[in-house]
Amino acid sequence: MPGIDECLLEAMRLPGARGAALVDWTSGLALGTVGESPGGDHETTAAEAAELARLAAEHGAFAAGDDPGGERPPVEDLIVSNRDSYHLLRFVDTSFDSSVFLHLWLTRAEGNLALARIRLGEMAERLVLG
Repeated sequence: MPGIDECLLEAMRLPGARGAALVDWTSGLALGTVGESPGGDHETTAAEAAELARLAAEHGAFAAGDDPGGERPPVEDLIVSNRDSYHLLRFVDTSFDSSVFLHLWLTRAEGNLALARIRLGEMAERLVLG
């Protein structure tokens, strides 16, 4: 079972990957980063992505209705696209509070969004934190 560094390096092997991070969405801190960062600063990108993740996670309109105990992350993933890239945020189910997500930045020309979504989900399931 991979840890943070192994998981992020695996994410960078996806076609079109430019950067990846594991972020705590409650604090906005990057727990690990690899590759490039939009704007050049991993910590700023982590804080900005955490705001988006927090918005989706904390509002009931986006949450799944089949987790009455609230033990899993309320949202599976978020996809943001712009003219030249995709940002995929995949929430990670953890044994403590499920407040982390994987953030993958892909170039639009080389990236395969469907493949990245599937593989990031697999990585999130295998990720060992703690």
